[in-house]
Amino acid sequence: MSSLNSCAVRCVHADAVEAARAHLAEKDSALGGARALFAALGDPTRLRLLAALQAGPLCTCDLAATLGVSESAVSHQLRGLRALRLVASDRDGRIVYHRLDDDHVAALLDVAAEHAAEAVTADQTMEAAQ
Repeated sequence: MSSLNSCAVRCVHADAVEAARAHLAEKDSALGGARALFAALGDPTRLRLLAALQAGPLCTCDLAATLGVSESAVSHQLRGLRALRLVASDRDGRIVYHRLDDDHVAALLDVAAEHAAEAVTADQTMEAAQ
């Protein structure tokens, strides 16, 4: 039985390996930041918090009510998200409003959701075909 995870014939393509290594060397410094970004997005509470902020700015109390978690938990998650420049916060008197830091964050969330939806659609199509 053939597997899509390994070659049926062992053959190293030296030029492709060298090109991939050169590409990795160029991207090495950015990969650490990407790892931290994906780790942040891997937490369900942080991901839901970011998704809620796609609708527009919300104060800490509103975020807590939206997610059904404590204000303390929201504040804790926001600190990490601000450190990664995923969320920005602005004070208006005694209220702090939070928003997505820039359009890249919203685009990242949209692309991730679109990709996940495609996978679900592909799985459903395969199940229907069987």
